Amino acid sequence: MRGSIIKQKHQAEGSWTIVLSLGLDPQTGKRKQQWLTVRGSKHEAEKKLRELLTENDRGMLIKPSKTTLAVFLDRWLKEYAWPNLAPRTAEGYEHMIRKYMIPGLGNIALTALKPEHLLTYYNERRAAGLSSRTVNHHHALLHGVLKSGCKWGLLARNPADSVDPPHFDKPEMHTIAEADLQRFLDAAKQTEYYPCFYLALFSGMRRSELLALRWSDVDLILCQAHVTRSLHHLRTGETVIRQPKTAKSRRVVALSPSTCLVLQEYRTKQENERLHTGKLLLEDDLIFPWLPDTVTHAWLKLSRRVGLKDINLHSARHTHASLLLRQGVHPKIVQERLGHSSIAVTLDTYSHVAPGLQEAAAAGFDDFIRPRANESVNSDG
Repeated sequence: MRGSIIKQKHQAEGSWTIVLSLGLDPQTGKRKQQWLTVRGSKHEAEKKLRELLTENDRGMLIKPSKTTLAVFLDRWLKEYAWPNLAPRTAEGYEHMIRKYMIPGLGNIALTALKPEHLLTYYNERRAAGLSSRTVNHHHALLHGVLKSGCKWGLLARNPADSVDPPHFDKPEMHTIAEADLQRFLDAAKQTEYYPCFYLALFSGMRRSELLALRWSDVDLILCQAHVTRSLHHLRTGETVIRQPKTAKSRRVVALSPSTCLVLQEYRTKQENERLHTGKLLLEDDLIFPWLPDTVTHAWLKLSRRVGLKDINLHSARHTHASLLLRQGVHPKIVQERLGHSSIAVTLDTYSHVAPGLQEAAAAGFDDFIRPRANESVNSDG
């Protein structure tokens, strides 16, 4: 017999013990069994037994463990998040896990975690004042963590698969209008951050990539920037430089002639300033030796001063991509410049910010097909 159900006499009404026969242990020769207590009707216990037998046949049976979700979350942070993710991302995940998830779900055994636990957690977080968008981020993180549990053989299935996260409207993407772009750049010339802001707008690089650039990464003759690193400043005060998060993020970005001219003038200025201090500008020196928050605050201060509301530093990246698409640049080129993992990401993110593209496509289709249709009619006549 592969399994049996035993009614527990001295326990609460509707309590059953499922005994699974798992064959012989190849090392000891002893019969292996797994015991599991369930509550409900006999019919429900029989259904659970059939599910367990099916999981065993598929090699998906997971032995119940007393390991709590809190212990697993801590392990996931140490063994996956920090070694594999960008430092700022790992730091954000750790904050979310330790502040919310461990207090809210940590005492539940990992193998006992059910969809209803997650649903209750999401509702409690909403009731406590978190936005639907933030709770959606919690769901995405938990789903990823539990997916790792499945890969590591600790879970048979991901309970987050059976839970719908709260719906939220994606925040509106803000870009700088073409008419305002030169006005912003003219104002930026009065600040020391002008070369950084110019490069951000004319290359679409991320803040972390801009601040990790060394002079050796930029070829001002061939007009190229080699993006091979990213810089992150953690809450601890530590600055970490590492490779970008994906292989596609490591790329060569073509620079416009005007960008190279701005950078060359900036380099000459840096070299002259170094001469006054008796130090030479080295190829491994950072081009923009500032902390991320310093640059972000400088951008916000400038954009507000020139009357551009809701325009943050990341808007430079959105602006660059949007203007390229409006010029008819192929999305594959935009993807390569931005370092997106796939062209689908680029299209999903930016297709709606280029009004007129569909109309132009429709008109272009007319221009391509109708002359050929007329030629066909004329030839038939």
